[in-house]
Amino acid sequence: MSNNTEEQITQNVLNSMAQAPNPRLKKVMNSLISHLHDFIREVELTQEEWALGVQFLTRTGEMCDEKRQEFILLSDITGVTMLVDAINHRLTDGATESTIFGPFYREGAQELPMGATISKDGRGEPVVVTGQVLSTDGTPIPGALLDVWETDENGLYEQQDPEQPDMNLRGKFRTDSEGRYSFVGIKPVSYAIPDDGPVGQLLRALGRHPFRPAHIHLLISADGFVPVTTHLFVKGDPYLDSDAVFGTKNSLVVDFIQHDAEEEAAHYNVTVPFYKVEYDFILNPAGK
Repeated sequence: MSNNTEEQITQNVLNSMAQAPNPRLKKVMNSLISHLHDFIREVELTQEEWALGVQFLTRTGEMCDEKRQEFILLSDITGVTMLVDAINHRLTDGATESTIFGPFYREGAQELPMGATISKDGRGEPVVVTGQVLSTDGTPIPGALLDVWETDENGLYEQQDPEQPDMNLRGKFRTDSEGRYSFVGIKPVSYAIPDDGPVGQLLRALGRHPFRPAHIHLLISADGFVPVTTHLFVKGDPYLDSDAVFGTKNSLVVDFIQHDAEEEAAHYNVTVPFYKVEYDFILNPAGK
């Protein structure tokens, strides 16, 4: 172990973990050390560059609190979050595709009746979202839970914006006996992820923008089925092909169709103009 030369140090570190009692931890750490050391050799990392990297990670940690998770943003903008999601959600049989969870979910949203609005401040253009939650065999799933959240018209989630009511634009909805759901939100807008910290500095250094295409977040779950965390993206959004966190998937891009009929608006208890989206979510049975 005393011969810690450039050629020998990687093997010495691997040897030091030979007796690790957790086999999964040993496998992960062996691979991490091997790839990290290979990366350092490949780019011939300087001491100054390594010091900058340590400082960057330190500042990333210092930006984290109960309302902001800078490390999740770092994972998102490097594509790591989506890659981990893809590996862990290799679904078949036409199940709804997943995408990133994001750092702005909050526990404790209120369960609301069918067709209720999640907007507490009345801002934004109303959107009626309807459809069914189905099994991959086409069977409706009654009692499925849709947990929904989105930004306000200013592109901020409520915990980012002290002017928004608590839990604004968040809500939970149950499907009926035919698996149908309906709720009212607002037409989502494109927005920038927080870029006033080290992650934003990295994006600018790389010549990248911080914007995400407009979307609504949904977490859909039901007893006996694999839950899915997903988005509904607005067709035609200018950032669909350059999402800062690589979260877009073609199957999740939908038409937000404008409606202007007063009678139809009254049926949904919204103002005109409003938008309507119809989308069916497909869940895989658990254990399949």
